[in-house]
Amino acid sequence: MPADSQDSGSTSRRVWQLAWPTIISNLLFTTVGFLHIKIASPLGASAVAAVTTGHRVFFLIQAVLMGLSVATAAVVARNWGAQQPSEAAMATWTSMAMAVFFGFVLGLPALLVPEVIVGWFGLDAETTASAASFIFWLGLFNVFSALNTILSTALRSTGDVITPLLFLFCSSVLNIIAAWVLATGVGGLPAFGVQGIGLGGSAAAAIITTVFIAIWWRGAFNIKPVKRLRINVLTARQLVSIGIPSVVEQGFVQTAFLVFFGLVATYGTKAYAAYGIGISLVSFSIVIGFGFGIAAATLVGQQLGAGKPELAMKAGWRGLRMALIAMVSLSIVMAFYAGELATFMIEDTEAAEFTTAFIYVIALCQPLMAVDAAIGGALRGAGDTRFPLLATVSGIMMGRLLPASLILMMELSIYWMFLVMFLDYLIKAILLLWRYRSRKWMQVKVR
Repeated sequence: MPADSQDSGSTSRRVWQLAWPTIISNLLFTTVGFLHIKIASPLGASAVAAVTTGHRVFFLIQAVLMGLSVATAAVVARNWGAQQPSEAAMATWTSMAMAVFFGFVLGLPALLVPEVIVGWFGLDAETTASAASFIFWLGLFNVFSALNTILSTALRSTGDVITPLLFLFCSSVLNIIAAWVLATGVGGLPAFGVQGIGLGGSAAAAIITTVFIAIWWRGAFNIKPVKRLRINVLTARQLVSIGIPSVVEQGFVQTAFLVFFGLVATYGTKAYAAYGIGISLVSFSIVIGFGFGIAAATLVGQQLGAGKPELAMKAGWRGLRMALIAMVSLSIVMAFYAGELATFMIEDTEAAEFTTAFIYVIALCQPLMAVDAAIGGALRGAGDTRFPLLATVSGIMMGRLLPASLILMMELSIYWMFLVMFLDYLIKAILLLWRYRSRKWMQVKVR
């Protein structure tokens, strides 16, 4: 076999080895959100809208932590590829200390003024009260979520993708069981409804995270705890420098999504619930792409750290090809069973019709979403976090919010509002592919 073929096969295998546990991890995370909505579904469209709103607010709260996670992955992978485990450990230790601080600060608004936050959506009084109770519990346990995110990211960046998967599996199972029990009142317990979903799920996840941290503290994983009160200031600056563009990107994305949800809400609770259900469904395909993106990011960072830029380039392309195959295949299945999926998620006939239409739009966007997940992940793995920010802002402003505002002004139907999603991802995909082919991301320095 020619050397190029051997390299290609080796790269593909390594991408898959890193991707499949991450994909399953992401699918578990998405399944939790999916089942939260399913648990709320018998309570009516208002309950579904409340849980959907709570999830969107949670993702906004997590924006800073997502940026910190991207920086952690880039720094840890680069140090691990350069065979500097002590530096990788220090980056993890510093990042986790920062996660505790940001997790606490970001959770405060959800604890102190949840009604004000939910009020941005312009929902009815019942939905607003339910959503506020839901995000209160998410905010209370936010520090645990932050720690879990950073430690899992660090372990994946060393190539250990199995350990985070095992703990996430336990967390997901316990989360769903506890949410269902407290929401529906199983075994004679009072039925807390939407509030029970937030309390039960968050508390269960916090228990598993505590066990996760305790085992790491005893030195059982690749990344060892530094066990000192002070953090490395230079490492913290490095994380901030790399992470800020991703923080801004995620903050902008989640804020823009909240604005877009507000625009959809003007079409009524049923259309709003349908959009929330559609976003929950599309998450299954998106996280598959992100799995390949995380794998590509890990390999790109490690190969650049080892001084092998061509192998880093190849890892990104392989991640994209595999993401395209997986996501397009899944989108075909989703489109074929669109009606059945919609009626399974919600019994209201009109809301189900809206959901079916949105699933078709989701299927159309899958190749573009694959580019965003895989190539965007590869760029971030190289430490090039600024250009993905530019691409994201361009796509959302020119492809989503501006057209959506015009659609609203022209009083067009909700179906036109759904279609702007395609234009958003088209702009983003074109920009990301151009950047990756330029190889300018190889010049980004991660000291």
